[in-house]
Amino acid sequence: MDNKSNKILFVFSPFDKEFSPGKRLIDSYSDWLSFHIWTHNVKNHICNLNNITINTSNNFYSLIVISDTSIRNNIATSILHIHSHNRPVTKTIHYVINVTTTKAELFTIRCGINQAIDIPNIKHIVVITDFLYATKKIFDSSLHPYQIHSTAISQELRDFFKRDSNNHINF
Repeated sequence: MDNKSNKILFVFSPFDKEFSPGKRLIDSYSDWLSFHIWTHNVKNHICNLNNITINTSNNFYSLIVISDTSIRNNIATSILHIHSHNRPVTKTIHYVINVTTTKAELFTIRCGINQAIDIPNIKHIVVITDFLYATKKIFDSSLHPYQIHSTAISQELRDFFKRDSNNHINF
C-alpha cells in the first residue's frame, strides 16, 4: 500500500491540531489579517479601493492580487492580476469545467497568494475579490467541501507570516 495518500488525509480531520481552537490561522495571526467589508455605498467603496490601490502601488514591499471568476455554460473562467510597485503586471487565466463558483474563486485566490509569497521582499499583500464569502472560507476550520483549498491557503499564509513579523494581508 502506498502511504503517500495517508499523509494527506490528516488535513481533512477536524480533530487535527491545526484546526483546534487557538492553533487556527485566524487565532494565531489575527493581527496580521484584515478584511475591508463592502459598505453598500458605491462611491465610498470605489474611493477606498482607489486609495488602497494607490498606496499599495507606491510601496515597494506591497503587492496587489486581483481575482475574478465567472461561470458561463458550465465553464469557469478565473482571471488573476498581480501587481507590485515597479514590476510588470502578471495576468493568469484558468478555465475549468463543471466547478462551483466558490471552488473556482478559492482556487484563484490560492494561486494569487501562492505567486505573491514567492516574490522576494513582499511584506504586504492586498487581495481584491468580489467574493468575500469564499475568502472567509479560508479561515473556517469546520468541514466543508472547500477545505482542501482553505487548508492550502492557510498553510501558505502561515509560512508567509512566520517569515517576518511585519508581513500582513488584507482582503
